[in-house]
Amino acid sequence: MPSILLLNGPNLNLLGTRQPEVYGSETLEMVERSCVQHATSLGLDLVCMQSNHEGALIDALHAARGTHDGIILNAGAYTHTSIALMDALFSVALPAVEVHLSNIHAREEFRHQSYISRAVIGQICGFGSQGYLFAIDALARHLSGEANTE
Repeated sequence: MPSILLLNGPNLNLLGTRQPEVYGSETLEMVERSCVQHATSLGLDLVCMQSNHEGALIDALHAARGTHDGIILNAGAYTHTSIALMDALFSVALPAVEVHLSNIHAREEFRHQSYISRAVIGQICGFGSQGYLFAIDALARHLSGEANTE
């Protein structure tokens, strides 16, 4: 069964309580549970991880090589600052989808820049937690060879 790593970055452990007007009222646990159910319905294994530490996220990306077939990454604020995460994504050479709950392009100007986007097959933003399900669908299609993302 193909396996996907769902990796969430800083402050996403506070979903449901942190700025619900921006990020919604669902908790990270609720989002992850929904994602696991959706992935399972598509015949995929989904492993979830969250860290507030850049190095732990990089370690998780490195460990994904040879273990997972794809990655979904919400790097939070590291999206806009971390060349190291971008390099790690390039290094593991797995198809990855970048997800953001809010529309980063409609927010503060500093959020418009994504280093992560250079190393992924696509970016989904602005659809709340539904964006994670879209990312699972996109990776499922990509892994099955149904989607041309080049």
